[in-house]
Amino acid sequence: MAHRGFDEQMAALEALKGQPLDAAAIELIRKSIAGKSNYLAGKAARLAEENQITDLVPAMIEAFQRFFVNAEKSDPQCWAKNALSRALGKLGCRDKDVFLRGLNHHQWEPVFGGRSDTAGTLRGNCAHALMGCEGLIAQDVLLLLVDLLADADKAVRVEAVRAIAQLEDMAVPVLRLRALIPGEDPEVLAVCFQALLGIDRDASTPFVARALAHGDDGAGEAAFALAETHHPAALELLMAARRQPGNDPWFAGVLLSAIALTRLPQAFAYLLGLIESEDHDASAAIEALMKSSPGPELRARIEQALRRRGACG
Repeated sequence: MAHRGFDEQMAALEALKGQPLDAAAIELIRKSIAGKSNYLAGKAARLAEENQITDLVPAMIEAFQRFFVNAEKSDPQCWAKNALSRALGKLGCRDKDVFLRGLNHHQWEPVFGGRSDTAGTLRGNCAHALMGCEGLIAQDVLLLLVDLLADADKAVRVEAVRAIAQLEDMAVPVLRLRALIPGEDPEVLAVCFQALLGIDRDASTPFVARALAHGDDGAGEAAFALAETHHPAALELLMAARRQPGNDPWFAGVLLSAIALTRLPQAFAYLLGLIESEDHDASAAIEALMKSSPGPELRARIEQALRRRGACG
């Protein structure tokens, strides 16, 4: 009976997705949030978020706190807490104590060969939610989030960077330091570089370009972050890096792809020149241009460069 009740309630919640909600539907969502099933509570929280049902915020706070009790059994995989923390942040909950509890939560659950922390998404959600909480000034938020930059979970570090970046100028020294610490995952470095360039492109462009000298995965992320600015100064630094001796074929290809992705006229002219001159990277230049989703005009210029090269040969 209990299993059938779960299936029926799940089907009822599924049926509400994308539909106008009447009083009975909202009551079903409220009961699901208040119920024992973490899966149903999470599903209901997502519906509350999608439909902007702010009247359910008190019920969601109560449920959120409840799922920290005996958390491994009451909320395996943090399904409820993940959905509730996100919904509370989106629906305007500004109680810092709610999110501080999630920010510091680790939930170790058994996996093959040991135990794994399943609360990474929760910590990331709470990092973002704290940005709008009452009773916290920017310095307070920064101090709270800095610890997450050393979190063992890469995904948490990524979300910490994104949250800290919302502090804008205050975030710059912290994000620069994070980017300079050796051994960071390229995905985290990519978000650091993007954030720095988004906060102050002109000041951050030379800093990000310094990473190109390493020629590794992190350097590749720096190259693409620079390309995304679509700025001539970034293009100049990418072309300068490409001219450096000793680049291995992989990184040379990365630089050419980044040059193409700036989508600047001078970038296309540079790559077309490599093709026409039969440079040793001509094939990589062709590949980089084709990966940049060229329009008909650029395709015609690529074909023309190839014909000229053939005529010279």
